[in-house]
Amino acid sequence: MRFFDFKPLRRVIDYLLNISEKSVVLPTMILEQLKALGNDTRMQMMEWLKDPLSNFPPQDHGDPAIGVCVTHLQHKAGLSPSTASAHLAILQRAGFVLTTRIGKWTYYRRNEQAIDDFAARLIIDL
Repeated sequence: MRFFDFKPLRRVIDYLLNISEKSVVLPTMILEQLKALGNDTRMQMMEWLKDPLSNFPPQDHGDPAIGVCVTHLQHKAGLSPSTASAHLAILQRAGFVLTTRIGKWTYYRRNEQAIDDFAARLIIDL
């Protein structure tokens, strides 16, 4: 599986967010996705989720494909539960993460297809 790295795009994202507020009309979904990535904490979460086995302890469910428990993301980011959930909800609305619910726990993983589609749309639309 190929992973898209957002780090090199950070300047481009900041630039596009800045000009889109002034004059350029971007497609709504791309604008929402750019806004989702325009935050350092969310960018860091995406980077951590790229390699969950290296960045988080083993998950209770035992299957890395299911994702990382929100509690682990919250603790690693040093955030309150509500703040971590808000950041992850923004990433989910942008389509960058998928969730799996097991009992009372929610697990997050990257949506590689949506990330690839986003990168392709940036090339085509911009």
